[in-house]
Amino acid sequence: MSSGHAESTPIAQGPSSSVVQGLAQTPVAAKPSGGFRSVAYFTNWGIYGRNYPPSKIPAEKLTHVLYAFADNKPDGTVFLTDTWSDLEKHYEGDSWNDVGTNMYGNLKQLNLLKRRNRNLKILLSIGGWTYTNTNKHLDEPAGNREGRLRFAKSCVQLIKDMGFDGIDIDWEYPQNPGQGEQLLLLLQAIREEMDAYARSLVTRHGYPRAPHFELSIAAPAGKTNYQNLPLDRLAGVLDFINLMAYDYSGAWETATSHQANLYASQSNPRSTPFNTHGVINDYLAAGVPSEKIVLGMPLYGRAFPHTEGMGKPFGGVGDGDWEKGIWDYKNLPKPGSQLLYDSEAEAHYSWDPANGGTVITYDTPFIAQRKADYIVQRKLGGAMWWELSGDRPVTDANSLILNTLNRLTTAPNNGKISFSENWVWYPDSKFDNLRTGFPKDNVPIVEI
Repeated sequence: MSSGHAESTPIAQGPSSSVVQGLAQTPVAAKPSGGFRSVAYFTNWGIYGRNYPPSKIPAEKLTHVLYAFADNKPDGTVFLTDTWSDLEKHYEGDSWNDVGTNMYGNLKQLNLLKRRNRNLKILLSIGGWTYTNTNKHLDEPAGNREGRLRFAKSCVQLIKDMGFDGIDIDWEYPQNPGQGEQLLLLLQAIREEMDAYARSLVTRHGYPRAPHFELSIAAPAGKTNYQNLPLDRLAGVLDFINLMAYDYSGAWETATSHQANLYASQSNPRSTPFNTHGVINDYLAAGVPSEKIVLGMPLYGRAFPHTEGMGKPFGGVGDGDWEKGIWDYKNLPKPGSQLLYDSEAEAHYSWDPANGGTVITYDTPFIAQRKADYIVQRKLGGAMWWELSGDRPVTDANSLILNTLNRLTTAPNNGKISFSENWVWYPDSKFDNLRTGFPKDNVPIVEI
C-alpha cells in the first residue's frame, strides 16, 4: 500500500450541492444538544484473541468511540501502533483489486460506521498505561514547545488522513504540577491546531461551516495523581473529561477491595481505599463543571485468590481471561461463586470458597443502574467504558452498557443521549477512498 497522496483522484473543488445542502441544514460546529455522552474505548488489539472487530460496536448506543492506542516518538510525532489492524486488514466486502492508495482495517470500518450513525464520533486515543507510564513516552515531547507543537501538528495530520473527529489524551500520569502544566500546554496546542484545520475546511475547500473537532482526556481517580493537574484550566480547553473511576484495587494492594465502588465503606474501610463520590467532590471543588465529567466504568473484574473475603488479606494473582487477575465482565460470575452486595460501598463482588477462596470485584447490571442514577443526581456529563470487548452484546439484557443507558433515558431519570453531528468529509486525506467518500462501498451518508 503506497503512502503517497494520489493526486489522480482528488475530491471535487468543495463539497457537492447535496453535501452543501446537508451541511446548511445542520450546523456541524454546534454544541451538543444537551443530554448524556455515551463513550467507549475500542482497542486495536481487540480484533485478535478477543475477536472483537468494529462490526460488534453498538454504534447506535454510543456518542463517542475512543480508538486506542496511538503512541508518539521522543520528538512528539504521533503514530499508529498496529498498521495491519488499523489500516491493512481486509474485512468482508473489502476488495483486493482497488486502484490507488486506500485505507482498510479498523479505521475504514469505523469511518463507514460514522456514515451510518451520524451521532457517532471517533476520537484517536494517544497514550495509555504502557506507552505513558511503563515507558513514559509523553514526558519528553510534552516538556518542550517544539515537542508539543510537533505532537499537535501530527495529531491533526492523523485527523486529516484517517477521518477522526478529534483526539483523546491518556497520560498516566503527570508526576508533578510542572508536568500538569505541560499537559495543559499540550492540549492547548492540539486545540489550536485542530481549530486552524477546521477553519481551513471553509477557507480552502468551501464547506459552509467548520467542524468542531473534539478534545478529551482520560483523567485519574487517585488523589496523588489528580492533585498534579490544573483541573479547572484543563476543563476550559477540553470538551469532556473521562474519569477513570476504576482500578481502585488490584494485586498491588495488601487486602481485597472494591475496584469501582461509588462510596466508602464505614464498616469495612479496608475494602474501599478509594471511592468515586470523593473523587467527584474533589473535581467539582477544583472548578470542573459537572457536565464535563464523564464517569468511567469497567467492563471487567479483578480477582483476589486465597482470601477469606472482602477487606481480608489475599495471596498471589488470580486467574483471568487475557491477563492474570482480570476477567471480562461477559464471563462473570464464575461457576460456583456467590454474588454479594455491599450496600455501603454500592458495589458487587463474587465469592467462591473453593481452592482457598476467591473474590472478584466487578460491576453488575444493578450497579450500572445505580451509577446511572448517580450520573443524573450529580449532573455529570455521561458514561464511559473500558473497553468494549468486555461487555455482553447490547442485545443481552445483562449488558452493562445497555443497563446504564436504559436507566439514564427511562424512568425515573427520563434523560436523553446528547447529539452532535460527526464530520465525514476529509478532502486532505492521503487515502483515495476516504477522500472521495468510499464510493465503491455503497454506504451513503445518513442525512440528519
